[in-house]
This record gives sequence, C-alpha cells and structure tokens, in this order.
Amino acid sequence: MHPKLSRAARRLLCCGGPASGEDLSDEGTGSLRWVFSLRELRSATNNFNYDNKIGEGPFGSVYWGQVWDGSQIAVKRLKNSKNGTEVEFASEVEILGRIRHKNLLSFRGYCADGPERILVYDYMANSSLYAHLHGPLSAECLLDWRRRASIAIGAARALLYLHHHATPQIIHGSIKATNVLLDSDFQAHVGDFGLIMLIPDGIDHEKITSENQRGYLAPEYIMFGKPTAGCDVYSFGIILLELASGKRPIEKSGSVKTFGIRNRVLPLAKEGRYDEIADSKLSDKFSESELKRMVLVGLACTHSEPEKRPTMLDVVPLLKGESKEMLLKLERDELFRPDLTVSSQGTSTPEGSTDSAPRKDQELGGE
Repeated sequence: MHPKLSRAARRLLCCGGPASGEDLSDEGTGSLRWVFSLRELRSATNNFNYDNKIGEGPFGSVYWGQVWDGSQIAVKRLKNSKNGTEVEFASEVEILGRIRHKNLLSFRGYCADGPERILVYDYMANSSLYAHLHGPLSAECLLDWRRRASIAIGAARALLYLHHHATPQIIHGSIKATNVLLDSDFQAHVGDFGLIMLIPDGIDHEKITSENQRGYLAPEYIMFGKPTAGCDVYSFGIILLELASGKRPIEKSGSVKTFGIRNRVLPLAKEGRYDEIADSKLSDKFSESELKRMVLVGLACTHSEPEKRPTMLDVVPLLKGESKEMLLKLERDELFRPDLTVSSQGTSTPEGSTDSAPRKDQELGGE
C-alpha cells in the first residue's frame, strides 16, 4: 500500500467502505478493494493477451482475468488518462470507489505503475446488452421480455443513483448498450461511470466519448460537447427503444441513408402500433402495456428539447408502473399526438416490423 495514500483511500481500497447515498437498500455487494500490482494483472490476463480481450471502448481496452483466489475480474487498461502520480490517481479512484449501487459495475481496485493506469472490476458473466441485442449472442435469444423489463429498471435505478444520490453527482457521459453489463442472473450493471474525470483537461471529452456512440448522443451534446444529466437521460431513452424494438440506434436504409431509432419508432407510437415496434425475436411473448410504457418513456427521454425530458427521478417510477397519473399525462403529451396529415395507411412500416399481432395484457416485468 502506498504510504502517501489518504487514510480514507487506504480503508476504501483495502477493506471496502460504506455506501454513499440515501438508498441503503441499493448498496453494492461490498467486494474487497485493494491496490493491484502490474505483475499480478499481467499474470491474471496472460500478459494482456488478445485472447483475453473482451472489449474496447473510448476509455481503453478490457480484459478477462482470474486472480489467485480463483475469482474472475474485468481489467480496464486506460488510455488518455491523466499522467499524474499514483497518489493523484488514487484520489480520483477513491471517488469512484465510493460510488456503490447494486446496478453499478462493482469496482475492485486499481493499478498505477509507471505510465500504466488500470481499473479492476467484477467480471460480468453474461457480457453486455449490446452483445445480446446486436452482437454475437443475439442469435441465442436469451433476452425475453421479463429480462428486458428488469434490465431497463435496473439501469434506470443506476442512473438515478448517479444523478441524485451520489456525492459528488456523477454525469456518466457515455451511456450505451455496451456499457450495460449483465451478470449471471441477467441483472443490469452500468459500467464506465465517472471515467470522464480521469481524462486530462487538454483532451476533447466529446471526441473521446463520441467514439462508437453514434445514435446515443443528445443534440446539445453534439453541438456543445458538454455532458449533462439531460444528455444521460437522452442516451438512456435510446437504450429503452433498443430494448423494446431490438433495433440499433442507427440503421442503414438503402445503400447510404441512415435512419435513427427514434424517427423509426415515434410515428408508430403516435398511431398506437406498438405490436409493430416490438422486437420480432420476442415472438409475440411480451406485455403490450409494459412495452407501450417503455416506448413512451424512451421517446420522452429523447425529446429534442432537453427541458422537456423527464429526470431519472421520474423515469424509474414510470418504468415500474408506479405512477399512473404521470403515465397518463405522458400519453397525452403533444409529442404523441397523431399527425393529422398522415393516416395509418400512409405511414411506412419500418423494415423488420410485423403485421398487427394479438394484444398482450399479462404483466411480465417490473417489480
């Protein structure tokens, strides 16, 4: 243990610290936290072998590893991190270590050795939401409606915690399907939170976080390059639309033209054609009332005007079906009023949609 680390940091990194925030029922698992040596992480990951690589993002590469006690870890080897001392890096990491919630990816420790800056997390056995919706695991169709509803609520609760209970407040800045990780029970754990604070001041934050994030960025983020809570809400809305429809945030239509998921879903929602929005891989086994709720909230979150988006304080009860009045108000919002100039026969059906299916009334998700 570095002798210059603060007493709080040493207590946090060695034996775990108390959860911050008000909702103690949501605190994390309390995994041990400690300082890893570079030698230990090289051994755990087979010297950062390519075969151990499980992800690549704007903040660095992620490797699967196994430590001496047999537990599995995810090792994020940072790039573009601040070139400060170990003590300075540990101070930044201390903040991340205090941010604990059962739907946030559990932080286990760090390594600062020479130029290396590495973060260590719990390994998530079921990869990411992206892998199941669009990637190598999508053909297995493991995300039934119950799991999708649970993932939506879990990820929403994580963002609620970051925005309204964490001290200091954490703006994620990189919400996307690859950062919603799934454990062995398919419970959602949001990763990469707080990593923006590790980017040096001289580096363009917007350039880094926009890598591989097309379709998730709020209009004002694209314009001004500054992440806000409203930007996180927008990105989360896109994830809700992905969960409901199975579509990517941006898909090609023809050889050149691209089509955003919001523009694809909104016309159908205005006409109440939710069966045509639903992911065909669900095979009609879903709760239409819950899918409708998810779509309405997702579209509200992606409103082009930031001040008209709900906060995560609103989103969680909406998704859980706890706020009937708020949901009714949302349904009546002008955003969802049918276009008078376009009839249902005149609205084009999105590629991959199905004809109208029988209505589903059984509640499958939520808590």
